[in-house]
Amino acid sequence: MNPAGLKGAEHPATPANPTGKAGATGAGAGAGAGAKPKPKTAGKSGNPAKRNNPASKGHATVKPASAADWISGARLRTLPLAIAPVALGTGAAIVVSEPGEYHPVRALLALLVALCLQIGVNYANDYSDGIRGTDKFRVGPARLTGAGAAKPRTVLTVALAFFGLAALAGLVLVILTQYWWLLLVGVVAIGAAWLYTGGTKPYGYFGLGELFVFVFFGLVATMGTTFVQVGRVPTESWLSGVAIGLIACAVLMVNNLRDIVPDKAAGKRTLAVLIGPTWARVAFCVFLLLPFVIAGFFSLFYPLGFLTLFVLLLALPACMITVTARTAGELILVLKLTSMAALAYGVLQGLAFAL
Repeated sequence: MNPAGLKGAEHPATPANPTGKAGATGAGAGAGAGAKPKPKTAGKSGNPAKRNNPASKGHATVKPASAADWISGARLRTLPLAIAPVALGTGAAIVVSEPGEYHPVRALLALLVALCLQIGVNYANDYSDGIRGTDKFRVGPARLTGAGAAKPRTVLTVALAFFGLAALAGLVLVILTQYWWLLLVGVVAIGAAWLYTGGTKPYGYFGLGELFVFVFFGLVATMGTTFVQVGRVPTESWLSGVAIGLIACAVLMVNNLRDIVPDKAAGKRTLAVLIGPTWARVAFCVFLLLPFVIAGFFSLFYPLGFLTLFVLLLALPACMITVTARTAGELILVLKLTSMAALAYGVLQGLAFAL
């Protein structure tokens, strides 16, 4: 359940992929054009001792990861997808708040939950794909586990630490709001984060990534942020959840579009793999542009709502590049544009609600 951070952010053409064809590089994969790698039998992601784990061989020679490696593993570029729904949900909460009613502490706690879940799932994916053997196809920047820069158990521990921080912040929110049933929502969210690439049958390997991203990074994150602040969910919140959820799906789709070839080699059946590159490009454009229909609707009721439409200056070029892209570098640029569009959309629309 990790839209942008499901894979690494930079995958330029390499000697193994001299043409730089889109989809020839990416996380969990990396067979060059023309190569015919033989995928290993998938192992259980919860068992770091599996023989199909590239990083598990020669643990004695594993070099400690540097601080830069760990920061890269956190995939900071994915954080806009955690910030945007909180900005939208907070703006929607202000719309229906009583005069003088504002809960900045609850908003900050919701942001902490979202950020820690995002970082946690990034490390969890690094661990699960690495010990599963998926990353042996990778030609882009190496991951911590797959490259042997860190021991699998260490990466797992860091992932669980961030999940724990998210759970702790969520628990404080529950205590403040007294909505104890939210504990179940938190458990389900953490479970979904882990099972994207973890477990014996990760749903990210069966074309369900976009569905879970839409639900958790769109609806749950946005509506949950609003609910913990005002105890209800207005139209502004759930429509905004739909919008930012679609943008998160766009990020995941273009990421998987880039990795179609290596994902096939790794036995990872993402939605892009299932529908093929042409329809994946169409789906990306639909995911990214539909939210601006919602923004246009809001602009009829909120004076500053029209400002969100300026985010099309990022979205339209992203769509045009995706439709015509022939290299991985072009799709990397699309990832950057789409992530920036998500953040700009969330902040501008949230401000339109609040001001």
